[in-house]
Amino acid sequence: MAEKLQALKQQVCSSIDEAKDKLCRLGDAIWHHPELAYEERQAHDTLVHFFTQEKGWTVEAHYKLETAFRATWGPVGEADGESVVHVGFLCEYDALPAIGHACGHNLIAESGAAAAVGLKAALESRETWPVPIKVTVLGTPAEEEGGGKVDLLREGAFEDLDVVFMAHPTQKNATYLPAVAVHSVLVKYRGRAAHASAYPWEGVNALDAAVMAYTNISVLRQQLRPDWKIHGIIKHGGVKPNIIPDYSELEYYLRTSSHLDLPNIRAKAEACFRAAALATGCEVELLFERNEFYEVLRNRTLEDLYEENGKALGMKFSTEGFSGSTDFGNVSHAVPGIHPYFYIGSEALNHTAEYTAASGADEAQFYTLRTAKALAMTALDVIFSPGALDKVKQEFREAKRREERNCSSRNMENWRPTTAMKTGS
Repeated sequence: MAEKLQALKQQVCSSIDEAKDKLCRLGDAIWHHPELAYEERQAHDTLVHFFTQEKGWTVEAHYKLETAFRATWGPVGEADGESVVHVGFLCEYDALPAIGHACGHNLIAESGAAAAVGLKAALESRETWPVPIKVTVLGTPAEEEGGGKVDLLREGAFEDLDVVFMAHPTQKNATYLPAVAVHSVLVKYRGRAAHASAYPWEGVNALDAAVMAYTNISVLRQQLRPDWKIHGIIKHGGVKPNIIPDYSELEYYLRTSSHLDLPNIRAKAEACFRAAALATGCEVELLFERNEFYEVLRNRTLEDLYEENGKALGMKFSTEGFSGSTDFGNVSHAVPGIHPYFYIGSEALNHTAEYTAASGADEAQFYTLRTAKALAMTALDVIFSPGALDKVKQEFREAKRREERNCSSRNMENWRPTTAMKTGS
């Protein structure tokens, strides 16, 4: 069995190499036309066209979301009484404002498509399969803002998947880097305009409220746990110095190592925002993002398989890297999966203009397709290695049970401020 599995892995690599020109064109087309969250129409159409041209795929455009898609192959194989092993690959393709694909989502889309193509080719090289197999590619929009994967989870897009794979570009190869939970909020203060010199007492200063809120949050940081983070900006603070601002706007990200702590950090931040409104006489509106992003739930069985395959392809792995947030975290709490990171030939940092250039460079192609090979090879391990899928699922179930115990042991009551008042002569 080991020799047959190794032959299938070689077939993955040769198939991806044979398709490298059209895969490169796929990623390049997305890179040249960066689109923001939920607006990735050209990227959607490019990927739909790619899979429509590939033989054997059933393609559903605008799948549950306007700019999402699904491409499926199989099931293939027959086995009495056995359920289908369903493998999923994810494609991201949204960009950032002003600086385009500065997080390399064009390469995420390319690697997901390449892995699926390589896995399908390897499976087609066999005449029989130990279990029925199905491969699905999901196009998941709006990772940078909004959370398309959370929307798709809500719509049931992941319900019948057994395992799910994607990989994200960064400065190093890593099987896992901490991805924390996050929830964003838009804070709007409304006051009353007045001439700042002639009759300032007639005004209600919304900028003062924003500055106080910013200061309140900065003071709050001293009392937060080390793994909690709050960071934000003032997006609007007035139009002219001699007009008391009647409107201001802030945007904040609230991050915790576990999504179970998000209610507590939200309550603390909300108290800061409302206190500023109370002090200045402004009205305040808090608009929390519809979707929370969860931390990534690790599956070390899948991580170990991926690392073994990556090393066989010449990858060197690191455990150091950034700690951001991703809506893949929500997926990892619903389906066993991995979200490794891969080097693209540049030391540039994500979310910079330099990384935009690196994600569109020819040099990135070798590393992107090597990563796709490792993903597809890991999928073969899950399908064909005896007991591998059972071990993956058992680890997932145990992690979910630990999460349930943590949930029940936490004090899930939102934090509430108390006011102490002392009177006397």
